[in-house]
Amino acid sequence: MLVGSLAPVADAANMRRTSGVKTLMGTRFGEEGRKLSYGTYLNIARLLDLQKGLSQEHDELLFIVAHQVYELWFKVVLFELEATRDRIDADDVFFARHYLQRVHVIERVLVEQIEVLETMSPQDFLAFRSQLAPASGFQSVQFREIEFLSGLKEPKYLARIEATPEEVERLRKRLDEPSLDDAFRSLVKRRGGPSLVEIFRDRERYGDLFDLCEALLDHDEAFAHWRARHVLMVERQIGSKTGTGGSSGAQYLRTTLDKRFFPELWDVRSQL
Repeated sequence: MLVGSLAPVADAANMRRTSGVKTLMGTRFGEEGRKLSYGTYLNIARLLDLQKGLSQEHDELLFIVAHQVYELWFKVVLFELEATRDRIDADDVFFARHYLQRVHVIERVLVEQIEVLETMSPQDFLAFRSQLAPASGFQSVQFREIEFLSGLKEPKYLARIEATPEEVERLRKRLDEPSLDDAFRSLVKRRGGPSLVEIFRDRERYGDLFDLCEALLDHDEAFAHWRARHVLMVERQIGSKTGTGGSSGAQYLRTTLDKRFFPELWDVRSQL
């Protein structure tokens, strides 16, 4: 009887709490006037309107989405690499390694995403490939920014890449600003200038520098994996055909496989 008599009171209290939550949620998430929602916060409508194909071929949507996703991840990688460089400049090795770990995980995702593209048969890709010319992945400005920011600066690309004036200016800025490699060298100099061999042989003294070396190499190795995996995908899709941008396709891509952001971190292994 006592429990029964309290039930209406409890129900009323629950209704008041629920009403309060709804009011709070409505104010916070824009139910009143729909000022903010999941879709508006993430600009979903605009995002989903960006996949404009040039054909009616089934697999073109997959091709566009996969490459747009690559560019979105490239944006995050650049953001994290800038943060890594700034943390190294501030002698904050802990957070520099933290950001590099995030970059490494993202780069593993980039490698795995190639399997999605490989669900296209060569015939399905060739059905719309001709309409892509002269566009080419070679023209990805953010990809070049990652290379420049990491330490692989090749000014010759400015004369070869087809880009807008704003994009060219971004690349010039990347060439002029300190790279991740520059930041690491400056940090080592501030720590007394030990050689890489000394850092690797005396981990008790230079433990954080050694860990940072390995984190930088994780980034370098993951990007090398992406290059190698990308070559195999291109060969699987178009064989030895010329690239849509006029390059020699897979043959050209194979010449990039030896590129390294931090060659000295690889060479030191031979000196231990």
